Amino acid sequence: MPDLVPATGAVHWIGAGLSTGSGLAALCEHTDGVRLWHRTAERAADALDRLGLTGRAEPLAYTLDALTDRLAPGDVVVSMLPASEHAALLAACVARRAHFACSSYVSDAVLEQVPAAAGAGIVVLTEAGLDPGIDHLFAHSLVARAREAIGDDTAASYRLTSYCGGVPAVPDDFRYRFSWAPFGVLNALRSPARYVENGVETVVDRPWEATREHLVEGEAFEVYPNRDSVPFIEQYELPRAWKPLTFVRGTLRLDGWLRAWDTVFEQLRTGDDTRIAALARELAAAHPTTDTDRDRVVLAVSLEVRVPGDDPGDPGGRAEGVGNGAAWSGSYLLDLEGDEEESAMARCVSRPLALGVRHILDGSLPAGLSRAAGTAPRSEEWLRELDSQGLEFTLRVED
Repeated sequence: MPDLVPATGAVHWIGAGLSTGSGLAALCEHTDGVRLWHRTAERAADALDRLGLTGRAEPLAYTLDALTDRLAPGDVVVSMLPASEHAALLAACVARRAHFACSSYVSDAVLEQVPAAAGAGIVVLTEAGLDPGIDHLFAHSLVARAREAIGDDTAASYRLTSYCGGVPAVPDDFRYRFSWAPFGVLNALRSPARYVENGVETVVDRPWEATREHLVEGEAFEVYPNRDSVPFIEQYELPRAWKPLTFVRGTLRLDGWLRAWDTVFEQLRTGDDTRIAALARELAAAHPTTDTDRDRVVLAVSLEVRVPGDDPGDPGGRAEGVGNGAAWSGSYLLDLEGDEEESAMARCVSRPLALGVRHILDGSLPAGLSRAAGTAPRSEEWLRELDSQGLEFTLRVED
């Protein structure tokens, strides 16, 4: 395998939508080679002005060809574009031997190019935002702490839940605030979800139909499963000797959201792609995001592990130092409101993404695919760095 291509210090940040925030400013402090690409150079300049970065990054008009012409080996491309556009961007990066970073899940089209990217000596950093991103860091940290307390070979059962949502800081009748494209929100609701409930893998075609109440610090929210949770059991390195009773990664909404969205769900059940696209435009017009709005991000990740008791029919594990009936629990909570300078969503997505880019720039990420910080030690490092940058969260552990 070729050596890792050394980073040049040039960072091409593509897109300046709702999730671009102070992470871009952090990169401007770290390197003087930041270029912001947007639909037009004028709009890129306006975005830099809004972020207080005029003169600190170069505004450019984005097309894939224009970007490709500017790429040099070792440059870093940061995509804030829809996930459907990542494959083409990554192909350009592989051809030019430029590194690639985004906050989105790994698509099959991206995954197919990872061997070529690794062969070219470039980093493909994905799932390095809020959710996915910080949720991975929290989960890795909790699992590592539980493994140390319980032991990998001890027969145990566990419940892991990871719920995240962007909601209005001041609840409204719609019980929601769009922090990304409405069409993407609706399409996510149309995608089946797979998770573990009562020890059994469960699939629901309409995720909102699995909505239930969830308490966070005594506050009631509504949560539902999202995408496919099951592969993350292995990704989070949960011991094979432990049985999952609950394992779900999902979406968090304000209490009352299910009822407020009833008419939306009616159309999701019957509408085709054309109708759903029209519905997305209608919702965007009816519930616009304005400069005076304040959003709130809530990310709650918890893990409970229990060793079976002394019931003769339930012998459990008897690892050294771990008694039957032992239990361990831990949780992370990030609860942040936006302000006049930046939305909470922009802060929570852009800062971990920028941190990942900085690790590409310093050469500490290997060539090939990385998902945020993919190990417990790296996750702890990232959490310390995010905390030092003012992204506040709390950890609670009981054992």
